[in-house]
Amino acid sequence: MKKRKSLYHGHRFPAAIISLAVRWYFRFQLSLRDIEELLFERGVVVSYETIRRWGDKFGAGFAHRVKAARRKPGRTWHLDEVFVTLRGEPYLLWRAVDQHGAELDILLQKRRDKAAAQRFFNRVLAACADAPRRIVTDQLRSYPAAKADIPELANVKHVFVKAAARVNNRAENSHQPTRERERRMRGFRDPKRTQAFLSSFGLIRQHFALKRHLLRASLYRKQLAARFAGWHRFTGLTQDPSNF
Repeated sequence: MKKRKSLYHGHRFPAAIISLAVRWYFRFQLSLRDIEELLFERGVVVSYETIRRWGDKFGAGFAHRVKAARRKPGRTWHLDEVFVTLRGEPYLLWRAVDQHGAELDILLQKRRDKAAAQRFFNRVLAACADAPRRIVTDQLRSYPAAKADIPELANVKHVFVKAAARVNNRAENSHQPTRERERRMRGFRDPKRTQAFLSSFGLIRQHFALKRHLLRASLYRKQLAARFAGWHRFTGLTQDPSNF
């Protein structure tokens, strides 16, 4: 039987360091140079460009494993779109979350017409095993027009809310970490890189972002330890990265 190559085959640095750097980059509001400094403090000399390449290479794979291992998404979808600016050009970042706030998918597009809404609906359907029982959106007319042309969604209950009514806070609040990261990175630039980064960022960040205010300290630590153990499985670690 042919031995399977390591995920980190050909890399000079051990898996624990690469995994740690990638987790820091997607989990916290840290720049590449911040991570370079933190690793240097631990005796690891690596450039921020190498850390960027690690994020590009491993981020999507780690995020996919996180998504595959999490609990089944809820059957209520909250959808919303927000403007982001890339090198002075306006784009729409479409996001779908379930009733628990778990991110289902995101898509960066130039428009918010029927075709854009239909493209996003199809993308979310492909990412979820089951169609929703209910969809909650703002009053953008592209949503019902696109939904009517998709057989899986045509008969799904559709709830429209006003943005000012704060009824769709589940989706609107989900944009906040992205906005914070956008400011920390001094804006997004390339559409493809932005799509790739945010697709990994949301899933990895949420894997560790427990609802701390709802948990006792002991339960919070227990659940966080379980999340770290899961992360070690996803990233193929055999050594505790805290040793570095």
